[in-house]
Amino acid sequence: MYIALLTYTAPETEVGYALPDHSEWLRKQFTNGLFLVSGKGNGAADQVILTRPVLRGKLDAVLASDPFVVRRLARYDVIEFTATRTAQELLAINEAIAS
Repeated sequence: MYIALLTYTAPETEVGYALPDHSEWLRKQFTNGLFLVSGKGNGAADQVILTRPVLRGKLDAVLASDPFVVRRLARYDVIEFTATRTAQELLAINEAIAS
């Protein structure tokens, strides 16, 4: 699984212009089943996304298609981790434990 940390590299006023496109992009990733949780960061990251386990190359390609990244308004830092414990409600999304 991955935690993707989005950090703005442009002023928030510029980021705001691309927000509708970014929101649509997020919606698409949730619909496709890749993203599990997203929200505003409370620290070093401006936004945080938790993803399903996928090949890292696929995740990198998806993140590179974010309108914020395409327009050079933000960048992602990705933390990969192996979930070894999962709440009962989330077992279906943790293929490593569910199988």
